[in-house]
Amino acid sequence: GGAAGAAEEMQGRVDNLTNRIEYTRADLGYTEEKLKEQEALIKKHSKRATTLKKALDRAEADAASALANAEEARTEVRTAEDEYYLPFQEETGLKDVRSFHQSTGAAREEFMEERRKVREALTKLEAQKSYEERRDLKAPVEEAQKRITERKREMKQAEKNETKLKQKIEEAKVALGLAVEAVQGVQTLEKEAESEVATAQSVLKKAHAQSVLVTKSIHTERSTLERLRLRLHETLQKARVEEVELPLVSRSGSRSQSQRTSEEEEDDSNSQMTDDNTASGTVFTQETMATAHFSQRDDPRLVKDRQDAEKVEFRSLSAELKERRTDREEKKLRNKFDTKIAKLTAQIESMAPNMKANEAFESVSQRLKDSGVDFDEAKTRAREATKHFNELRTLRANRFNDAFNHIGSALKTIYRDLTKSSKHPLGGTAYLSLDDTNEPYTGGMKFNAMPPMKRFRDMEALSGGEKTVAALALLFAIHSYRPAPFFVMDEVDAALDNVNVLKVCNYIRQRSGDFQCIVISLKDMFYEQSESLVGICKDVGTMSSKSLTLDLGRYDEDREEKEEEVFVDTPKRRKRFHD
Repeated sequence: GGAAGAAEEMQGRVDNLTNRIEYTRADLGYTEEKLKEQEALIKKHSKRATTLKKALDRAEADAASALANAEEARTEVRTAEDEYYLPFQEETGLKDVRSFHQSTGAAREEFMEERRKVREALTKLEAQKSYEERRDLKAPVEEAQKRITERKREMKQAEKNETKLKQKIEEAKVALGLAVEAVQGVQTLEKEAESEVATAQSVLKKAHAQSVLVTKSIHTERSTLERLRLRLHETLQKARVEEVELPLVSRSGSRSQSQRTSEEEEDDSNSQMTDDNTASGTVFTQETMATAHFSQRDDPRLVKDRQDAEKVEFRSLSAELKERRTDREEKKLRNKFDTKIAKLTAQIESMAPNMKANEAFESVSQRLKDSGVDFDEAKTRAREATKHFNELRTLRANRFNDAFNHIGSALKTIYRDLTKSSKHPLGGTAYLSLDDTNEPYTGGMKFNAMPPMKRFRDMEALSGGEKTVAALALLFAIHSYRPAPFFVMDEVDAALDNVNVLKVCNYIRQRSGDFQCIVISLKDMFYEQSESLVGICKDVGTMSSKSLTLDLGRYDEDREEKEEEVFVDTPKRRKRFHD
């Protein structure tokens, strides 16, 4: 019997070591795959950064050439304007006419915006590249290899011990054969259950595929609707800004004072929102605005757009303009109208020169300078915020790793102390593992426990008592990191037998010097091992609850004194009895 028990214990240890080696190998494989993925990602970003840098150099060269050409063109235009407008200037007394600056200013602003976007993209890619280069991906692999080497050494030692016990194992093989037959029967039932599960999973997979198709269709329709809402809003907003009078169903000739007031308030609110976004350094793209506003049916902007669209008279449009077109056809039609508008604008400008062009140019130049200053300040604030964010992220990761390593180490010791016995002096094994070791706070963690003489399996497969012991071990390990002054546990021993209850009691008594523990229990074992008792009962006289306390420490002292007295007086009593 003793040999069989020792063989079973040794076999269990071998199985545990084998499972741990397999788990470590799987962890090593996963870490190596993540390392390859990160290296490939770094290469990809490096190539992209090189391409963007070349594109930026080309763009800057083109910009320099364009600026030189523009300066020459300005000189020629000024000369031609001076010759052409000289008689007119002498009559009117004007010194200079510079209508050309308005057209060149828009092109310059567009170029500066494009160059700013390219530089921002290059800065982001360089920062990401620097971050990827600083990451240490080799340390987890080396640590996993060290664990594998340690497991192999333990495996060899276990194999040596296994060789010594082979003779004793032969006697247990007969009983093992009977157990194998029973296991084969159970495996047959398990295969039947697995076939049923596979059929159910196939049905579930088909249903999930259909659900994915329906979801994609819904997202497509929603995206189309959001784009149409955005285009409607842009068209109406452009008409308001350019003061284009749209044909309305009601031909009263003018809008009411309340409508003008509401539109002015909306323009003011839109202007205020734009200023706030600019001051905070946030750039809203067309896609961001569509997501933020045009995906909500009850948004005030969408409601007003629908009301304005209902007032527009479309019957005056030709039949050709009412037809639905593709994006390419619509783009051609827009280009046609833009060309016509440009011609009319040119005719209007030729008829009456803009007398305030110089003032407008100076105003635009001043706004450009102010925007440059704001942009530099925004970049400075962004760099400071990024630096502070990286410092906080590093501090958070360090604190998390310190807490995790301490709790993981304490968990192994506490769980081994709670599960070891005379039959199982080594106790069980419990450990914590992270889903993402590089950024642990973005993922989850797994808690696994292997009771003595049990193979590795999920926590759901453990019994109620085993889960309770594992949970208490984790609780005590967490408490050891930043201890609280006392514990309050409510019937934690409900699923434990007397042996495990005694182990928990002994552990609490050992740690009683570090913290106080209040346990609500129905087990006599806890009553016997406690230092004092507190009971709640009903006072019939006052019809209220009252508490009763009992200090068990003095009884322990009296019992120890009696035992010492009996031990001292026993020889005298024996002598008297003999006489």
